[in-house]
Amino acid sequence: LRAAYPTVPLSVDTVRADVAEAALAEGAAVINDVSGLRLDPHLGEVVARAGAGLALMHSRGDVADMASYAHATYDDVVGDVVAELRQALERADAAGIPAERLVVDPGLGFGKTPEQNWRLVRELPALRCLGRPLLVGPSRKRFLGDATGRDVRDRDRATAACCALAWG
Repeated sequence: LRAAYPTVPLSVDTVRADVAEAALAEGAAVINDVSGLRLDPHLGEVVARAGAGLALMHSRGDVADMASYAHATYDDVVGDVVAELRQALERADAAGIPAERLVVDPGLGFGKTPEQNWRLVRELPALRCLGRPLLVGPSRKRFLGDATGRDVRDRDRATAACCALAWG
């Protein structure tokens, strides 16, 4: 991809420091850690050393179950996501990653029920208190299928509508 698109910033999703290191060496500019620096204690150091950007996504559990409802118990989904993303930002700071290289992602579809995902979409402005840009990735997620009754292959319009709601 780097050779084909030399000027396009590339982002790689991984929770593993060794994968991030290899991707950054090949020209990736951003690492998207769906664990918010919870699963690999060395990932933040790799990103810091490379001077790369980092997307910190909210999730709970490990890779095998973070997209399930296994960890979807919250006292207050918005408040809990904000608090847990704040912890991820603290881990990034401790690893030496400057705040201006960080974005946060509420983790739609990861350890949240459909109702919890919609509440997060409605209350995204609450995440502004974290002081970082927001990355929202609803693309074809299960909660969109629950709302529309559409198969995963037919959720592009629902994705676009959710993105428009998130933009507002």
